[in-house]
Amino acid sequence: MILRSRHKTTYCYSDPVSLCHNLLHLTTRNTHSQFCLSSQVQIDPEPAAQVERMDCFGNSTVFVTIQSPHKQLEFTAINLVELTPGPPIDLSQSPAWDLPRGQTGPPYDAATMESWQFLYDSPYVSRDAELANYAADCFPPGRPLLQAVMDLTSRIHSEFAYDPKATTVATPLKHVLDSRRGVCQDFAHLQIGCLRSLGIPARYVSGYLLTTPPPGQPRLVGIDASHAWISAYCPRFGWVDFDPTNNIIPSDRHVVLAWGRDYYDVSPIKGVILGGGKHSVSVSVDLVENDEFLQPI
Repeated sequence: MILRSRHKTTYCYSDPVSLCHNLLHLTTRNTHSQFCLSSQVQIDPEPAAQVERMDCFGNSTVFVTIQSPHKQLEFTAINLVELTPGPPIDLSQSPAWDLPRGQTGPPYDAATMESWQFLYDSPYVSRDAELANYAADCFPPGRPLLQAVMDLTSRIHSEFAYDPKATTVATPLKHVLDSRRGVCQDFAHLQIGCLRSLGIPARYVSGYLLTTPPPGQPRLVGIDASHAWISAYCPRFGWVDFDPTNNIIPSDRHVVLAWGRDYYDVSPIKGVILGGGKHSVSVSVDLVENDEFLQPI
């Protein structure tokens, strides 16, 4: 399947911005089941400097500097990707989650060592006994690791309500756990925190989800949103994705932009500005099959 995404972000300022620096994670990456056919980022006003590079997690990034005074700043990223998902994974064949390291294969292979960086605390996710206790029922002794992670995925999906007004990016995980409300970013952070608290490497995945309009209804332009899910590391299986917001294992409807320890590492746009006063931001996202027409925004 070939999908086309368009992600448009517009900042409006009450006073002119004289200088800004921005780091963008808006380019889809290549994975074992996804290939980026083309990618472009349009920026208005035109940057004085624009540098593309890989970050420490292998994500494509764009660093831009804008020196011309402006009261509006617009980023539009368009990506074309081909998805080739493999066969379903037999979760029951994964090793027991509580086997000591080294009993599931060579303990110091490159993939295992690379996964260890996702065991520790990160800016938005800290290990906690309360998180471990919440997940404990899904992880009885000897249970296959991937089955247990899927069970935790289902539990978060069933026990937490999707509520865009309940949290912000800075909302602590304890508040999310207590209120049982949040958005995909919160549910991903929560599941990552639970897994790391049990000693299981887990990372945050940023991307898009292909949605389908109701029967008989046209696709509305610009109403989609960025999405987030998680990936857990399992010896012999490698990284396996889980989407707690939708209670599924991502396959042919999820497009990966970037991954990192949590949202801080892969936020689509972050930066600093000089000036600007008060500001507002609007975001529109579209993800469609390549033969569908994207109306101008």
